[in-house]
Amino acid sequence: MSLRSNHRQWGSVIKCFHWIMALGILGNGVWGLLMVGMSPSISKINVFALHKSIGLTLLALLLLRLAWRLSERAPPDEPMPRWQRRVAHATHAFLYVLIAAIPLSGWWFNSVTGKPLQWFKLFNLPALTAKNEGISHVVRDVHEYLFFLLLLVLVSHVGAALKHHVFDRDNVLRRMLPFGRPRTPPEGDHR
Repeated sequence: MSLRSNHRQWGSVIKCFHWIMALGILGNGVWGLLMVGMSPSISKINVFALHKSIGLTLLALLLLRLAWRLSERAPPDEPMPRWQRRVAHATHAFLYVLIAAIPLSGWWFNSVTGKPLQWFKLFNLPALTAKNEGISHVVRDVHEYLFFLLLLVLVSHVGAALKHHVFDRDNVLRRMLPFGRPRTPPEGDHR
């Protein structure tokens, strides 16, 4: 399998970014929901610190993914109605926006509460804004609602991929699976 994408499938670098980020986002999201109910303790502080560090890592991975993605050509779209292609491209763009907005809103929340933000206890990051406890609840809600919005968009993304795989029997999902190989088009079909 090639590191770079080709005319039939995504390259291994993009696939690796896709699946690591998918697992990281879902894992950190569930982690975030579970940690809210913890009673105040040193353990809770450590859990929050880990959640923040993973979120910052996902933001950095997104930036690396976008840089890699811009450096290569995407495989051509599978044949589908124009409206589906437009919805797919809009959904991907919206996913990128949400994947950036969630850690940035977490960073913003951390800033308005006046707490230091460390990346795996190795270094501190600057605050995005001055401390402002008055808006901290609103900013926290923005962070949480963005995650729930991301979940809704992910359900549609996964649902569309499964629809293409099961019902359309095309290569939309196969091209992104870690070990997937695109189906060979029938004779005479030169996609």
